Amino acid sequence: MSTETVTIQKLGAQGDGIAQGTDGPIYVPFTLPGESVAIARVKSHGTLMSIATASPDRQEPHCRHFGPEGVNGACGGCTLQHYADQPYRAFKRQLVIDALRSKGLTPEVDDIIAARPGERRRVVFAARKTEKDMLIGFNQAESHHIVAIQECPIASVGIMSRLPAIRAVGAALAVSAEAFRISVLETLSGLDIAVDDIKKLSDKQRRSAIETVLTLRGIARVSLNGEILVEPMKPMVEFGGVQVSPPPGAFAQATKPAEEAMAELVAAHVRKAKRIADLFAGSGTFALRLARIGRVHAVEGEDKPLAALDHAARNTPGLKPVTTERRDLFRRPLMAQELKAYDAVVFDPPRAGAEFQSKELARSTVKKIVAVSCNPLTLARDLALLVESGYRITRVTPIDQFLWSSHVEVVAALEK
Repeated sequence: MSTETVTIQKLGAQGDGIAQGTDGPIYVPFTLPGESVAIARVKSHGTLMSIATASPDRQEPHCRHFGPEGVNGACGGCTLQHYADQPYRAFKRQLVIDALRSKGLTPEVDDIIAARPGERRRVVFAARKTEKDMLIGFNQAESHHIVAIQECPIASVGIMSRLPAIRAVGAALAVSAEAFRISVLETLSGLDIAVDDIKKLSDKQRRSAIETVLTLRGIARVSLNGEILVEPMKPMVEFGGVQVSPPPGAFAQATKPAEEAMAELVAAHVRKAKRIADLFAGSGTFALRLARIGRVHAVEGEDKPLAALDHAARNTPGLKPVTTERRDLFRRPLMAQELKAYDAVVFDPPRAGAEFQSKELARSTVKKIVAVSCNPLTLARDLALLVESGYRITRVTPIDQFLWSSHVEVVAALEK
């Protein structure tokens, strides 16, 4: 390890400051462009020791756990709390522009739709039981060390106010000192808590855990490794006025305002389409809203979210017909011939994107497409395939769903 002073030239895609060393770039978390900083260096990684010259864009972090001097260690949940709002948002918008340019795409990119503190309704905690306590928090960046949190400015009040209850659930289920995961979704009927990475409970431990949960207020459901342990109330979420009960641990957009913004952009583009395909449909985030516009065919690889979507569609009056299909779109995308049936297609794949499905869409005659993505790089790859085949990008909108991180959501609209 060596100590040296460097000047930060830019921010990298992960939010780290980048300085140029004699033997290549040096990545320094918690720094900003233009700053002169003293670092302890190991190869290409620098640990911030002190700031000689601070950027005018530097601000006080919002949370006591953030940064190299954070309480209980540097929480790895956020990387950019020290960046002032305007340049921070410009940086995230530029991530989208740069990703598109890397594939030769130069559409106009909207200003980013901003996120605000306290909006996060889905949080994944790291947890571990010690001899003295139950640790609940987030892993330090690139580490298995859990930073036990006392606050989290991005998470909703509904989650943070029930942190003692979440801790009690973790303590009731922990059977060893091994770390595990607690995913929490705030629903209309209470918290939906999904615990993973814990080995099988004995009957006595199971009964004890259920008794503990039943004494807690504000808990709708607790599941363990995908199996419902106890469900005092059915957890319910709402997609455009349609109530859905998602399966344990199901994917949900991280914030409700971001979900609403995405849904508005999707609906505005497909507008009067009579037949719509929603690919990677999940529990119906878009499909159930789009069913107020036209007939919807929802395709999803997992059966439980699809069953929740189907149940909601069948029990909500006023919707156009919704059909469902379980299908692994990575291995078996909808083919160009099948896509002839649709006026519009919406796809919202995982971070890996939808390369094979995009190739089939590129060969199709679908008039309107909306691509939703949490990964600008794979989105750019997929959009390039569509543009090469004659589609035109009409709008690109970044959405800051993941506040103070380097992650950004994007909605792109295309026409044939």
